Amino acid sequence: MLEPTHNNELPLIPAKRYFTIGEVSELCAVKPHVLRYWEQEFPQLSPVKRRGNRRYYQRQDVILVREIRNLLYQEGYTIGGARQRLEEGDSQAVAMDQALIKNMINELKELAVLLQPD
Repeated sequence: MLEPTHNNELPLIPAKRYFTIGEVSELCAVKPHVLRYWEQEFPQLSPVKRRGNRRYYQRQDVILVREIRNLLYQEGYTIGGARQRLEEGDSQAVAMDQALIKNMINELKELAVLLQPD
């Protein structure tokens, strides 16, 4: 994901649970209609919808919007390229998580052997 150092020009994300589309627009320097378009193009971006189809973004959504913005505007990716890059990042994260879980299971098995009474 995008590191905070990459967003020096953007304001800090407040410690809130939900953000409206207007707040996300200001926090990420992207217009609301662009955010709605990105929701269609990036399956990872799916804000909670409540009464009257009002969108409420969570903190991870705001971070994702900043990552998408960086890929498109700073790194020059196309929509398709940015989508692919994010999907690759997701699959790499899953692979890393699986490896971590496997290592933890092995360590727990070793610990169980050490704790066995002789």
